Amino acid sequence: MTIKEHSQQQLAAQPIGYWTREAAHLIIGGLRTALAEEHLTQPHWWTLNHIAGTPGHWTREALIAKLAPYDDQDTDFEAVHDDLTTRGWITETDHRLTLTEAGEAGRLRAHARNAKVHTAMRQGIDDATYAATIDTLRRLVANLGGNGDLP
Repeated sequence: MTIKEHSQQQLAAQPIGYWTREAAHLIIGGLRTALAEEHLTQPHWWTLNHIAGTPGHWTREALIAKLAPYDDQDTDFEAVHDDLTTRGWITETDHRLTLTEAGEAGRLRAHARNAKVHTAMRQGIDDATYAATIDTLRRLVANLGGNGDLP
């Protein structure tokens, strides 16, 4: 892929709303497409990762409260939990959620699909530049009254 170079002055004059919207559209679309190949949505993915990160920690209610603010699709998180339970990917003991072996295998397949999107997205962008971009966006969010903390 070839991308035309521009001066700092030209870049600084660009509308950030356009570029952030376009990037978000393409990134989220790519991730959602990759997850759909496993018959998953982003909320499925978030749920699997949170449970995998701290097995036996999350209750349905606490996990829904954690994830709902990031959702832009009016997701029925109870339906997500029911779907993952029906698939045999999560279990609930004493109201605490854990992944099954099948759930972890599905999570890893989805992770591999998402990793391909992330690799394509980060092509030609080193870690320092990526981190500076994230920091800039977080500061823009905070400057406009949003939450600039990491999720």
